[in-house]
Amino acid sequence: MQRFALLVGWVAVLVGVAAYAAHALKLSTDLRSFMPPAQTADQKLLMEQIGEGPGSRLLLLAIHGEADERLAELSRALSVALRGDAHFSQVVNGEFDAGMLDETLLPYRYLLTSSFDDEPLDEALLADELGQRVEDLGSPAATLLKPLLPRDPTLEIMKLAERWSPPKQPLVREGVWFSPANEALLLVQTHAAGFDPAAQGEAVAAIQSSFESINGVGGKAELVISGPGYFTVLVNASTRGESEWLGRISTVGFILLLLLAYRSIAVLGLAALPIASGALAGVAAVAVVFTEMHGITLAFGLTLLGVAQEYPIRLLSHRRAGETALESVRGLWPLLLTAIASACIAYLAFFASGVTGLMQLAVFTISGLLVAGFSTRYLLPRVLPLKFRDAADTPGLGTVWNWLEALPRPRWLPPVLLLFAALMLWSASTPFWQNDLAALTPVPQDLMQREGRLRAALGAPDVRYLLIVEAADAEGVLELSEKIAPRIDALTGQGAVAAAELPSRYLPSIATQRLRQARLPDRSALAAMLGAAETDLPFRAGLFEPFLDDVEKARTLEPLTPAVFASSPIGARIDAMLVKREGHWLGLGTIIGMQDPAAFDALSHETGGAVRLLDLKGASESLVAAYRERILRAFGIAIVLLVATVFVAFRDLRRAWHVLAPMTLATILVLAVLRFGGTSLSLFHLVALTLAAGLGLHYALFFERPTPDAAEARRTLHATLVCVISALLVFALLAASSLPVLRAIGLTVSLGVGFHFCLSILMARKGRTRDAR
Repeated sequence: MQRFALLVGWVAVLVGVAAYAAHALKLSTDLRSFMPPAQTADQKLLMEQIGEGPGSRLLLLAIHGEADERLAELSRALSVALRGDAHFSQVVNGEFDAGMLDETLLPYRYLLTSSFDDEPLDEALLADELGQRVEDLGSPAATLLKPLLPRDPTLEIMKLAERWSPPKQPLVREGVWFSPANEALLLVQTHAAGFDPAAQGEAVAAIQSSFESINGVGGKAELVISGPGYFTVLVNASTRGESEWLGRISTVGFILLLLLAYRSIAVLGLAALPIASGALAGVAAVAVVFTEMHGITLAFGLTLLGVAQEYPIRLLSHRRAGETALESVRGLWPLLLTAIASACIAYLAFFASGVTGLMQLAVFTISGLLVAGFSTRYLLPRVLPLKFRDAADTPGLGTVWNWLEALPRPRWLPPVLLLFAALMLWSASTPFWQNDLAALTPVPQDLMQREGRLRAALGAPDVRYLLIVEAADAEGVLELSEKIAPRIDALTGQGAVAAAELPSRYLPSIATQRLRQARLPDRSALAAMLGAAETDLPFRAGLFEPFLDDVEKARTLEPLTPAVFASSPIGARIDAMLVKREGHWLGLGTIIGMQDPAAFDALSHETGGAVRLLDLKGASESLVAAYRERILRAFGIAIVLLVATVFVAFRDLRRAWHVLAPMTLATILVLAVLRFGGTSLSLFHLVALTLAAGLGLHYALFFERPTPDAAEARRTLHATLVCVISALLVFALLAASSLPVLRAIGLTVSLGVGFHFCLSILMARKGRTRDAR
């Protein structure tokens, strides 16, 4: 009865903790939680641009499969639908969008346009423009022009719309953009950060839903989506989907293994309680410390918590006839406690990383290991059934033990293996470290090629380069941007770059706006010039009164500021291109078709570094390298503490050596095999090496443990084999994954488990007990 009450209480506590965690913890999907902490200004800018930059928010759309007329119709309909969707800040397809200049910007058009910088707004210019309007009204464009004409006879609205279109215009057919492959093209910018899979997923779903509605049932046209946000959604879905089915397969295999090993469904269910306790404790601890947890942290944490599955397995396999489970666990506890403490110390390195995702991972894993270990020690023995099958009686186990004991243990084996590992490391041809962040979650090559083709056809900004314009304030950025614009045009003419887009393209400086205001004629002078210009032209009297009103209003407006511009329909553009920093402002110019980065060096030198080209790829590589050094230092400290823990636990240098030496050599061998196979090491390999070392420490600890009789030796072997097979069930499947992160973890841990198991046997002290049973 007491056993049943304890079991019910234990389960009730788990349900309560699960309810608390579900209520208190918010799951995050922003992958920047797993990015290294930025140190320099350029690295901080990189981190922002990865998720918030205009290049990362772009989605490239292509519609194909129908005649040009139908594709243009679908492009216009989709553009209208998406402009009304709150997910998107900008939708461009090449057609004129009068909505770009709403009532926020429309009165300012005479301060924004450069039309009258070289030629004043006078009678000659008006006569020429009005003459062209007469011709335009006889063309197919008449329907578009008639509503604009009374207010804007010089068509400044259309000129600004053209100026604010992408600098490198795609092909135009049927009034919209087309690619050389006969696809109707659209460029869409999302409000959501490019590195937010959930928000980008909603945006992609909105696009697909709108297109399906427009295309109709049985429509032959097909929509293609590309861009950084789409890739984020794709990789996130692939990772989640593959993790789930691999997890299901490994879970079924683990259950079958435990049933085969212990022949009891009840024991199987009870053995899961410490692991469940550890997982829920980890989630609850993260909820208390961080209030938010990344989905990847949860997935990785459950994987790393696989170390904890060994705790109940050890108890179940080491139970001896004639003693209770409590008595059995007391004899195991010193070694289990050493293993728990050592693993927790190793995972402290993640907390020292400074990366939010890894700090969450450390809190989750350490809390989970402690709770799983102590519940195995104090709770599980009290709820296990009294009747059990002694693992020492497993058929064939004695034969395997005798064979392992008979294996030679030459003293020259470790140095030979070490030399062999050194040769493999020396002969590896690939870089030792993987510094490319994109390589951790690569997109299939065909999708990357398609993205490159669409980006080239659309003239979309490069995601690698930014032109940085730095000044004390936003106005200074705009003034400097205007100053260097001719130099950028010259570089474009020289072929160094296909096109570049500066903040002043959208918003002139206040000084420029005031100068343009001063050049505008007053109402009476403009009315006189207009009257003379429209002589003998077929315009009715008073038609252009709205035009006179707008020019007069423009003469008295306060200059347009970034804050006011940001409230307009295209305000997201200038908002993304002007960034405030501590004590200064940055203008972020986008680059299209970079050919010669070195050509910008002279411009940087002339401006004293106030204008410079930022290579985001180079910044990311330096960030990863600096972060890796920090992680390795943390790992070095963790290793020292780990060694100290084992020495203190054993108080015997020889025994400690027989535990630490196999683990160290196995880790070196894993590194050597990975490098010899052409693998460049990433953060995830370091995570996996830590996990493998934690598992290997268990094997070495228990093989080094003195066994009083042959039966206990067989129990040790039984527990270790179950642990090894269960680990391989999980991680060998991950090694077969198509996703680099999962494959890195799976392959590294699988190799580690194999090497640790073999070396723990071959480097352990040879036992004196033989049993041929």
